[in-house]
Amino acid sequence: MLTVHHLNESRSQRILWLLEELDLPYDIKFYQRDAKTRLAPPELKAVHPLGKSPVVTDDGETIIESGAIVDYVIRKYGNGRLQPAVDDPNYTRYVEWLHYAEGSAMLPLLLKMYTSRLPDGGQALQPRIADELANHLGYVERSLEGRDYLLGDITGADIQMSFVGEFAGVFGQRATHPNINAWVKRCQARPAYRRALERGGPYPLAD
Repeated sequence: MLTVHHLNESRSQRILWLLEELDLPYDIKFYQRDAKTRLAPPELKAVHPLGKSPVVTDDGETIIESGAIVDYVIRKYGNGRLQPAVDDPNYTRYVEWLHYAEGSAMLPLLLKMYTSRLPDGGQALQPRIADELANHLGYVERSLEGRDYLLGDITGADIQMSFVGEFAGVFGQRATHPNINAWVKRCQARPAYRRALERGGPYPLAD
C-alpha cells in the first residue's frame, strides 16, 4: 500500500489531495517540523537521505519530489484519470506544468520568503523578486483566463500547481490575480481536497 511520509504544513498536503481525488487507499506517517527552526525532523532521513517531504513509499519504491510523485501515482493507479492521454495535444502542456511548479514558479515566492527574514529584508533583491513574481504569476493568471482549471478539466497539473497559488496568498498576491484566486478557491472546495485536510491535519494555506 502507498504510504505518504507527511510533514505538517508542507507540500505533501497536495499528495494527500491527489490520492483522495483518485480515491486510493493509503497510509500516512506523520512528521512534525521543529517548532523553532521550522525544519523537518531527522527521522525523515531514515526514509530518504535528503530528509525532505513529500516522500512516498510503495511496493519497495521510495519516490521523492512532488512532480515525480504525481506522475508516478497517476501512471500507476490513475487508469487514465487526471492526465491527458499521451497522444492528446494537451499532454505536453500537462508535463510542462508538472515541472514548471517547482522548476520556475516557486523560486520568486521562496526568495520573497527567505529575504524577508534578513535584517534589511533583502532590500537590494526586492525589485528583481517583484519583477519575477509579476512575470510568473501573470503567466499563470493568463493561462487560467476563461478556464476552471489549467487544462480545462482538472488534472494532476492543478494539484501540482496548487501550492504555488496557495503560497502566493501569503504575500497578498491572490487578491491581485483574480483568476488564480478563483482557481485556488475552486480547488480547495473540491470534496477530495477537504478529505485530504481532514486526514492531513492543520494546513494554514487552506481557506
